[in-house]
Amino acid sequence: MEWYWTLSIFFGSILGLMIIGFPVGVAFLAVNIVAAMVYFGGSGPILLQLERGVGTLAGNAFGSMANFALVPIPMFLLMGELFFHTGLANRMFNAIERLMGRVPARLSYVTVAGGTAFATLSGSSMGSTALMGTLMVPEMSKRGYKKRMSIGPILGTGGIAMLIPPSALAVLLGTLAELDIGALLIAGVVPGLMLAVMYAILIYAMAKLDPEAAPPYDVEMASWGERVVLLLRDVVPMISVVIGVIVLIMVGWATPSEAAAFGCLGVVFLAIVFRSLSIEALWKSLQGATRVTVVALLIIFGSATFSKTLAFSGGSAGLIDWVTGFDISAYTMLGAMFLILLLLGMFMDQLSMMLLTVPIFFPLALQYGFDPIWFGVIILLAMEISFTTPPFGLLLFVMQGVAPPGTRFSEICIAAIPFMACAMLLVLMIVIFPEIVTWLPSVSR
Repeated sequence: MEWYWTLSIFFGSILGLMIIGFPVGVAFLAVNIVAAMVYFGGSGPILLQLERGVGTLAGNAFGSMANFALVPIPMFLLMGELFFHTGLANRMFNAIERLMGRVPARLSYVTVAGGTAFATLSGSSMGSTALMGTLMVPEMSKRGYKKRMSIGPILGTGGIAMLIPPSALAVLLGTLAELDIGALLIAGVVPGLMLAVMYAILIYAMAKLDPEAAPPYDVEMASWGERVVLLLRDVVPMISVVIGVIVLIMVGWATPSEAAAFGCLGVVFLAIVFRSLSIEALWKSLQGATRVTVVALLIIFGSATFSKTLAFSGGSAGLIDWVTGFDISAYTMLGAMFLILLLLGMFMDQLSMMLLTVPIFFPLALQYGFDPIWFGVIILLAMEISFTTPPFGLLLFVMQGVAPPGTRFSEICIAAIPFMACAMLLVLMIVIFPEIVTWLPSVSR
């Protein structure tokens, strides 16, 4: 069978199952089982073919899942869940607001910080958007903030969360693409900080150009002594856990898996110190981390078998040969892959996008000579930008569901555009100056 028919049947079957309501992981698993029968089952009775195919399938999948590199995923998720269910996050956010005093649009800055922290540690941009939209938008609306100053920062935080460690999605991408996970996590630090600065400049400019977009309100000013106490007691300990995880990986004292475990211990220690660790908080944290971890492992199970079956069938090799046969530049191909991710983000979540594109995009990137870590950072940014692309970005609909009554969908789209433009500008800067991504991993080796 020609490679294009093979690919058409593979992707057509998966998309068809997804359209009729099958979960993504189940759709991939079903197609993988049938493909394994055809390619690994050999000849003989159907039941014998099924036994051989499923045996090969299970061997490949469990070999990929029994991987020490996957440990950071549940650890980072548990770290985030503990951070929020123990109330440590609220302490930090409240302290940051008091420290900022009468800074214009300070709630927008707090929203960026809070949304970034939650999305980074939870690994879910949609969960972060729902939570921050429920907590912050009504409060900011009461204080007279316009939609672009309340909704926009929430929609923009996912881009930072995808980059700055600890990022569970970066670990998952590194696992699926067989990248150096430590290098990928470290590579996102500088772009993530740059994007945070760009957001801060954008919020400042928006507040300066239209002071009524974030009207000032009276707040009890903390004395310098109180500010020092707030900083040392409620901000520094929380941030030090995240910084500690990054430093342990950078200096080589711990692998990403070990650093993630130290991060969890750090949050537990802080919760004990602040007397906020309860059985209920621990149970909710374990539940939340387990739920997302199981979904991630199911995705990895499907991906491990899908990529191997695709390679064995000749579909991926045929596609790569066909694409590279065209006389197009590497950056034109990069633009095409970026556009595909923007389109996919209108219909599916990041895990599904990874599962569909990683087996095709990363071999193509290597064929065109792209640095895999640099390409991985661009992929992470592209997937997050796609979530806020009007008019069908999934985060736009999530925000519509949790926004205060009377919020028009057009207002949400308009609020997203400036922050999406910042992320697009960052991608352009990374393409022009690859050192933004590659410098820190090279220094830390």
